[in-house]
Amino acid sequence: MNHDDFATEPVRGLPERPPEGEHILWQGRPDAWALSKQALSLPWVMGYFAVLALWRFGAVADALPFGAALAAASPFLILGGAVCALLTLVGFVQARATVYTLTNRRVAMRIGAALTVTLNLPFSQIRNAELDLRADGTGTIAFDLMGETRLSYLVCWPHVRPWHMRRTEPALRCIPDAARVAQILSDAAEARVSTPQVARTATALAAE
Repeated sequence: MNHDDFATEPVRGLPERPPEGEHILWQGRPDAWALSKQALSLPWVMGYFAVLALWRFGAVADALPFGAALAAASPFLILGGAVCALLTLVGFVQARATVYTLTNRRVAMRIGAALTVTLNLPFSQIRNAELDLRADGTGTIAFDLMGETRLSYLVCWPHVRPWHMRRTEPALRCIPDAARVAQILSDAAEARVSTPQVARTATALAAE
């Protein structure tokens, strides 16, 4: 039987229906392979085990025949392959559980594979957004929040700007076509901030 873990969402990626006047401009999720490489450091892990295997091979090459030396180094390659496969699986699960949403008023992030949370970041609370664009077109958009807003780095990981732990910056990690998404975000935020906010004053209320 098919089961949707997020069937309680009235709108995919959002905990409730958008209020009147708010509409979705873009939705997406991280590229699983890019997330494994960038957030989980897959190339560095592969390189680490490759160096261990070469070191082991070099250490025994003078004392053993070539085939035996290669066999002595192979456990590092096998272990490295298993670890890399596990990291790739974690990246896929994290990407599959994530939905990023841009509306004309906010950024919403449904994140977490085991513990699912939804972050709502109104444009009025975002001081700055920074794009880290990669050669393959994927990229990360990190948000510097205003005021005293504090988020847990561990709870938000890997959907954060790397190594910014003292003041966590939530981020749309490793999204495809990141330049286009950044432009959508920029246009929406500029339009939202420039829209006049009309408030009813006490004097106006008293006059009624």
